[in-house]
Amino acid sequence: MRCRIVDLRHKEVISAGDGTRLGFVDDVEIDTCCAKLVSIVIYGRFRFLGIFGKRNDITIGWDSIKLIGEDTILVDYACPPRKKRKGFFPLFK
Repeated sequence: MRCRIVDLRHKEVISAGDGTRLGFVDDVEIDTCCAKLVSIVIYGRFRFLGIFGKRNDITIGWDSIKLIGEDTILVDYACPPRKKRKGFFPLFK
C-alpha cells in the first residue's frame, strides 16, 4: 500500500500495547539529508478549554510504527502514567 504524507493526517494513532487512542497525526519529521521519514508527531490536547495550557506533544519514531492501515496506525508506545488528582479543594479530603 502506498500512502502520501497528506493521507497520514487523517489516520488515528493507537497504541498496540494497551489500545489507547493517542490522537491523529498532526505533523511529520523528515531527515532532509537522506530523504527519509523519521517520526510522526501528535500535538498535545488542550486542558479544560485551553485555560490550563496543553499536554506535551507525542513524537513516535518510525521504528516504533507497527502497522499502517486504512484508517489507523498501530504503534509501540507506552503512555506515561497519569498523576493522581488531589481534588479541586485539597483542604477538604
